[in-house]
Amino acid sequence: MARLTEWTMSVVLDETNGTTRARVRLGDDRGNHFDGIGLAHRGVDVARVPQVAGELAVARALTDLTEELLTAVAADIESTFDDATPGELTLGTSPAVMIVH
Repeated sequence: MARLTEWTMSVVLDETNGTTRARVRLGDDRGNHFDGIGLAHRGVDVARVPQVAGELAVARALTDLTEELLTAVAADIESTFDDATPGELTLGTSPAVMIVH
């Protein structure tokens, strides 16, 4: 029977001197974790739409997290091939896309 793995995600926002910082952490119940960081600087229009800085920082943190996770997946896949040349595997931006060169 396959083992179920549970993943959890946390998002922490803080603002200092007009810069909003988001940290997104994705972890599983096996002790693996990945972190993404995103920053947004308060602009003139933020006073009219104050949530924009937080939303932008979180979006950037999720993008950073995605890149970190895809890099880890590619490294895990490459490590399973004895004759693989580092860097010959790239992952597309879609979760279902994998290209082996």
